[in-house]
Amino acid sequence: MELLFLGILVLLMITALISGFPVAFSLPGSSIITIGLAALAGWIFADNPDAYFHEGGPVQWLSAGVTNFRSLYWNVERDTLIAIPLFIFMGIMLQRSKVAEDLLVTMAQLFGPVPGGLGISVVIVGALLAATTGIVGATVIAMGMISLPAMLRNKYSHSLATGTICASGTLGQIIPPSIVLIILADQLSNAADQASAMRKAAYREITGEFSMPSVLDITSASAGDMFMGAFIPGLLLVALYILYILFTAIIRPKMAPPIGYSGAYDRQFLVKVLMALLPPLTLIFVVLGSILMGVATVNQAGAVGAVGAMLMAGYRLHDRDEKRYWPAFIAISAVICLGFIVANFNLNIKSINTDEDRLGVTLGLIASAALLMAIAWSGWRVFKTGTTLHEVMGETAKTTSMVFIILIGAAMLTSAFRAFGGEELVKHMLTSLPGGFWVQFFVVMVVIFVLGFFLDFIEIAVVVVPIVAPILLADPSANVTAVWLGVMIGLNIQTSFLTPPFGFALFYLRGVADQVVKTLSIYKGVVPFIGLQILALIITGFFPSLVNYLPNRTYLTSESAPPPMNPRIQPCLEEQVLTLYANQKISLVAAIDSMAAADTSYVSSAAAQMLDDSLTKARQTFVKVESIYQAKAELTDFEQNYEPLHQQVREIQLNVRRNKRLVEDAKLQLRRLDDIELNADRRSNLAIRIDELGLLNQRLEASIPAVWATQRPIFEKLNKAEKQSRNQYRRNADEAYEGITEMRLWISQAPELAELEPGVAELAANIDQLDAKDAMSAIKLQERNLGEFAGVSSIKSKLSKARRALKGSKYNPEKAKGYHSEAMALLTAEITWRKRALTDMVPALVSYDLAIKDSIGLRLQERMSDDVATTVSACMASHKDISLQF
Repeated sequence: MELLFLGILVLLMITALISGFPVAFSLPGSSIITIGLAALAGWIFADNPDAYFHEGGPVQWLSAGVTNFRSLYWNVERDTLIAIPLFIFMGIMLQRSKVAEDLLVTMAQLFGPVPGGLGISVVIVGALLAATTGIVGATVIAMGMISLPAMLRNKYSHSLATGTICASGTLGQIIPPSIVLIILADQLSNAADQASAMRKAAYREITGEFSMPSVLDITSASAGDMFMGAFIPGLLLVALYILYILFTAIIRPKMAPPIGYSGAYDRQFLVKVLMALLPPLTLIFVVLGSILMGVATVNQAGAVGAVGAMLMAGYRLHDRDEKRYWPAFIAISAVICLGFIVANFNLNIKSINTDEDRLGVTLGLIASAALLMAIAWSGWRVFKTGTTLHEVMGETAKTTSMVFIILIGAAMLTSAFRAFGGEELVKHMLTSLPGGFWVQFFVVMVVIFVLGFFLDFIEIAVVVVPIVAPILLADPSANVTAVWLGVMIGLNIQTSFLTPPFGFALFYLRGVADQVVKTLSIYKGVVPFIGLQILALIITGFFPSLVNYLPNRTYLTSESAPPPMNPRIQPCLEEQVLTLYANQKISLVAAIDSMAAADTSYVSSAAAQMLDDSLTKARQTFVKVESIYQAKAELTDFEQNYEPLHQQVREIQLNVRRNKRLVEDAKLQLRRLDDIELNADRRSNLAIRIDELGLLNQRLEASIPAVWATQRPIFEKLNKAEKQSRNQYRRNADEAYEGITEMRLWISQAPELAELEPGVAELAANIDQLDAKDAMSAIKLQERNLGEFAGVSSIKSKLSKARRALKGSKYNPEKAKGYHSEAMALLTAEITWRKRALTDMVPALVSYDLAIKDSIGLRLQERMSDDVATTVSACMASHKDISLQF
């Protein structure tokens, strides 16, 4: 019965959408009606409103929908959605202020003489507008009204002209900042959490271990990561468009003839180009650059973009006097001043202590006031120019409301879909497909592509993604990142604007195109660009580093980058280090030998022993590395024959677990059917189903090859040996480098340690002149002071014995002075050798540290160098099969 109501849910939704009923009401309406029908049918026919739900009941699933609704607004972790109205405002403001028009006209004049130059200029402007507006409708309409007449006048093919405009207008869906990327990031964040729970449960069920190593966990996605991940694929798509137009213009010149520019390419034209290009390019750099460099969050960057668009509109719409650029000039000056003030003054109001701090805060307030004045001035200009501000605010409110209402409706629909077992059904269908992850992924991509013929990108993102993304992300055989999956879905969804019959970009252009342009020409024109989008999708799929590299690089080189000790980066970090050992073994051994040859005759026995242990472990590093190579080779050799067996058995076990869940579901339904007379047939069918599944599981378990019982333990043993070899290497390398860092710390503390010597020396007089309690307090104080230094435990021990010799009935000042004398002798000797080491040994230690810090000592550095981070980023950008760990 659950499948019946699942079909009713889908049928209601499709019928509502096809009939033109608003999406915002179609999604939740279908959900509420279907849940109500299921509850009513259960109450009438089974005397239980919960009877026809996969699990739970109508109240629980309606509550789940409400919870999802509340989480859109009250869940702090999903505050990225706040950026949506900010970017929408930025895009509409730039479009209404005619910045896009200036850009199009100027680019057409610049590239016109090149074969296909007008089309290329449309693509470039489309990319620039995508990075500033991200609004498909506004971009297509603006370019259709400005560029299409010019292209038609200059004998451009109707199909090529319209296809170029439509395709360029859709770039805003993949080039950040993009609303669809923000929505996908929000949906994938939840999907990654679900996938992580699924993977951990599978790991626990298969291995019996309750804690899964973090290196096997899912890599989630934030909006900032999505922006960075989509950046290179977006540029790839732009390059494909330009190459296609250029190739077409060269092969068939009549389709895209070059256009001469009647004016002169002089200084005045250069100024015109710069004035058209620099403001939007600056805005792109500020908005995207602040995100990519980790300076601002997506929300903060959205606010900056909205303010920047307001400033640009302020001078573009106001051209009546010489003060046209004053607000923008004041704002730029204020921002520069604020940057200088932040870099040179302490602006933390809670810690103002000096006149300099007060000056910095005062200057900051003045600069902030100037910036606010410039923004208010620009806002007033926009407000007074016709109804521009009113229209922009109204469009922003309507578009934002539409997005959020659809998100709420999709949350209700997803809840209802899960209520009738839809998620389990989809999971079963996908996981039962032969071919593993890539077949599942291909099917999902095809479904999304087909849905794009009929549904809007938001509907696909919020309805399909929450259902299929957890299943795809949880699969360890591909181990894809959420960012990569999101960008792939984003590229696929982009085609929904071009695919007939409901391609919105086609409708937008049809609405502004001249009647001489036939609708069929528009449809024909977008076909090659749909093919280019699919080609970009294929390229991105085969080369995941195009997506994953930039987010990894930005993260690993940022101020908040994890230390090299971080477990998640160890596999790639060790890949880099092991290569370095192979290339630099001779120089590393020479550095160790050079350090070992240093004169240590004057240092303390503890320091000498520590240095000797450190160098011994440094030499053992190469033995540990060989152990890793050997263990890895043995494991790799075994995996070649073991992997097919593993996949076969895990597939059988997956089916067994799935059948067991079906048995549990059937038993649950059986317990719900209390009335034997009314439900006798239903109970009989369920009992038969349970017996059939039990027999099927017996046959499945019997089909597991007998060799599995011997091969799996061998794999586990080899896998454990490989992990142990790596852990032994890590522990050995850390201890080798810790000795050097500790030695340098001991020596560096020589001057401060020497300052304690007079105070410790006075303790002898204190023992003679003070009573026992005061003398013990004085000794205790010196013990505390020594506690701040490394390598002085023996001195502290002597002082502690001296203090105890003055305690209570054990009071013995002579014995205390004896211990104090020993402490003084140790302290003097310690200070002496450390001071000598400052000049005699530190240069050798520094040279040795420089030689090994990027290899033996890499894990204990505070952060990776940019070169190492770049290499590790490239390594982490590729997907690695980890299915054998499950």
